[in-house]
Amino acid sequence: MINVQEFARRLSTLGADAFTSDDIVDLATAADVRINADLEIGADLAQRLLDRVSPPVSITGAQIVASQWPIPMSSRPAAPTVTFSSPGAVDGPSDQVTRARGSRPANNGRRPGPRRTGR
Repeated sequence: MINVQEFARRLSTLGADAFTSDDIVDLATAADVRINADLEIGADLAQRLLDRVSPPVSITGAQIVASQWPIPMSSRPAAPTVTFSSPGAVDGPSDQVTRARGSRPANNGRRPGPRRTGR
């Protein structure tokens, strides 16, 4: 069981609307239930309140009052699948040509040019 404030917080995480304790009292009034801030909300009462939420949420009263929150299964939609138009266009690591890291040849810290002799 959870209190009214926690019910409002959990309900707010499910959608775009932010719910307050007053909103939960309004839902209870619409469901012909007397409610106050000290009342513990169980699964049956939570379901009656959820039935009054518009637009409807995809969670049950038992899930919203569960001790583990958020619920294990995601209530968010899954990411869309990705489709490649030409899956063979990407070279694998063994197909890539190895080349030096820089575009210039390595000079080991010396200036390019002829060596001076005879110091």
